[in-house]
Amino acid sequence: QVQLVESGGGLVQAGGSLRLSCAASGRTLSGYDMGWFRQAPGKEREFVAAITWYFSNTYYTDSVKGRFTISRDNAKNTVYLQMNSLKPEDTAVYYCAAQVYSGDYYNSRSYNHWGQGTQVTVSS
Repeated sequence: QVQLVESGGGLVQAGGSLRLSCAASGRTLSGYDMGWFRQAPGKEREFVAAITWYFSNTYYTDSVKGRFTISRDNAKNTVYLQMNSLKPEDTAVYYCAAQVYSGDYYNSRSYNHWGQGTQVTVSS
Protein backbone atom coordinates (compact mmCIF):
# COMPACT_ATOMS: atom_id res chain seq x y z
CA GLN A 1 0.00 0.00 0.00
CA VAL A 2 1.44 3.34 -0.98
CA GLN A 3 0.87 6.46 1.13
CA LEU A 4 1.11 9.89 -0.49
CA VAL A 5 1.84 13.18 1.25
CA GLU A 6 1.66 16.52 -0.56
CA SER A 7 3.55 19.64 0.45
CA GLY A 8 4.52 23.01 -0.98
CA GLY A 9 1.18 24.74 -1.08
CA GLY A 10 0.65 28.26 0.19
CA LEU A 11 -0.42 31.79 -0.62
CA VAL A 12 1.11 33.49 -3.64
CA GLN A 13 0.33 36.55 -5.72
CA ALA A 14 -0.89 36.25 -9.28
CA GLY A 15 2.04 35.70 -11.60
CA GLY A 16 4.04 33.91 -8.93
CA SER A 17 5.25 30.33 -8.70
CA LEU A 18 4.97 27.37 -6.39
CA ARG A 19 6.36 23.86 -6.52
CA LEU A 20 4.25 21.09 -5.06
CA SER A 21 5.81 17.83 -3.94
CA CYS A 22 4.21 14.44 -3.45
CA ALA A 23 6.28 12.06 -1.36
CA ALA A 24 5.44 8.38 -1.28
CA SER A 25 5.99 5.92 1.52
CA GLY A 26 5.03 2.33 2.17
CA ARG A 27 6.36 1.19 -1.14
CA THR A 28 8.13 2.69 -4.13
CA LEU A 29 6.36 4.41 -6.98
CA SER A 30 7.78 1.85 -9.38
CA GLY A 31 5.08 0.95 -11.85
CA TYR A 32 2.68 3.71 -10.79
CA ASP A 33 1.41 6.40 -13.08
CA MET A 34 1.00 9.62 -11.11
CA GLY A 35 -1.46 12.45 -11.34
CA TRP A 36 -2.27 15.82 -9.84
CA PHE A 37 -5.87 16.90 -9.38
CA ARG A 38 -7.38 19.99 -7.82
CA GLN A 39 -10.68 20.93 -6.24
CA ALA A 40 -11.88 24.48 -5.78
CA PRO A 41 -14.68 25.36 -3.34
CA GLY A 42 -18.05 24.35 -4.72
CA LYS A 43 -16.53 22.60 -7.72
CA GLU A 44 -15.78 19.03 -8.65
CA ARG A 45 -12.29 17.61 -8.50
CA GLU A 46 -10.56 18.14 -11.83
CA PHE A 47 -7.54 16.69 -13.57
CA VAL A 48 -4.45 18.89 -13.73
CA ALA A 49 -1.53 16.77 -14.93
CA ALA A 50 -0.20 13.23 -15.09
CA ILE A 51 3.10 11.47 -15.70
CA THR A 52 3.54 7.85 -16.63
CA TRP A 53 5.93 5.34 -15.10
CA TYR A 54 7.15 4.14 -18.48
CA PHE A 55 8.87 6.86 -20.49
CA SER A 56 7.58 9.63 -18.19
CA ASN A 57 5.01 10.72 -20.73
CA THR A 58 3.13 13.80 -19.52
CA TYR A 59 -0.45 15.00 -19.90
CA TYR A 60 -1.99 18.33 -18.94
CA THR A 61 -5.38 19.95 -18.85
CA ASP A 62 -5.57 22.80 -21.36
CA SER A 63 -5.81 25.55 -18.75
CA VAL A 64 -2.34 24.80 -17.32
CA LYS A 65 -0.40 23.92 -20.48
CA GLY A 66 2.68 26.08 -20.78
CA ARG A 67 2.48 27.11 -17.11
CA PHE A 68 2.66 23.88 -15.10
CA THR A 69 5.20 21.08 -15.35
CA ILE A 70 4.86 17.64 -13.79
CA SER A 71 7.97 15.58 -13.12
CA ARG A 72 9.07 12.62 -11.05
CA ASP A 73 12.25 11.61 -9.25
CA ASN A 74 12.02 7.86 -8.85
CA ALA A 75 15.16 7.73 -6.72
CA LYS A 76 13.48 10.06 -4.23
CA ASN A 77 10.07 8.44 -4.61
CA THR A 78 8.63 11.87 -5.24
CA VAL A 79 6.50 13.59 -7.86
CA TYR A 80 6.51 17.34 -8.41
CA LEU A 81 4.23 19.95 -9.90
CA GLN A 82 5.99 23.17 -10.83
CA MET A 83 3.41 25.91 -11.20
CA ASN A 84 4.39 29.18 -12.85
CA SER A 85 2.40 32.26 -13.88
CA LEU A 86 -0.23 31.40 -11.33
CA LYS A 87 -3.70 32.86 -11.69
CA PRO A 88 -6.47 33.37 -9.11
CA GLU A 89 -8.46 30.64 -10.86
CA ASP A 90 -5.71 28.16 -9.92
CA THR A 91 -6.80 28.49 -6.29
CA ALA A 92 -7.78 25.04 -5.02
CA VAL A 93 -6.75 22.11 -2.90
CA TYR A 94 -4.25 20.10 -4.92
CA TYR A 95 -4.17 16.33 -4.60
CA CYS A 96 -1.57 13.82 -5.65
CA ALA A 97 -2.77 10.41 -6.84
CA ALA A 98 -1.31 7.11 -8.02
CA GLN A 99 -2.62 4.41 -10.31
CA VAL A 100 -1.40 1.19 -11.76
CA TYR A 101 -1.64 1.57 -15.51
CA SER A 102 -5.22 1.99 -16.72
CA GLY A 103 -4.65 4.07 -19.82
CA ASP A 104 -7.01 6.75 -18.51
CA TYR A 105 -5.03 9.49 -16.82
CA TYR A 106 -7.77 12.11 -16.80
CA ASN A 107 -10.38 10.28 -14.75
CA SER A 108 -10.03 10.46 -10.97
CA ARG A 109 -11.71 7.07 -10.64
CA SER A 110 -8.71 5.48 -12.37
CA TYR A 111 -6.50 6.33 -9.38
CA ASN A 112 -6.22 3.96 -6.43
CA HIS A 113 -4.25 6.03 -3.94
CA TRP A 114 -4.67 9.64 -2.87
CA GLY A 115 -2.92 12.13 -0.66
CA GLN A 116 -4.67 14.47 1.77
CA GLY A 117 -4.16 17.55 -0.37
CA THR A 118 -2.36 20.87 -0.04
CA GLN A 119 -4.00 24.28 -0.32
CA VAL A 120 -2.90 26.67 -3.04
CA THR A 121 -4.26 30.21 -2.89
CA VAL A 122 -3.47 32.78 -5.57
CA SER A 123 -4.34 36.38 -4.76
CA SER A 124 -5.10 38.97 -7.44
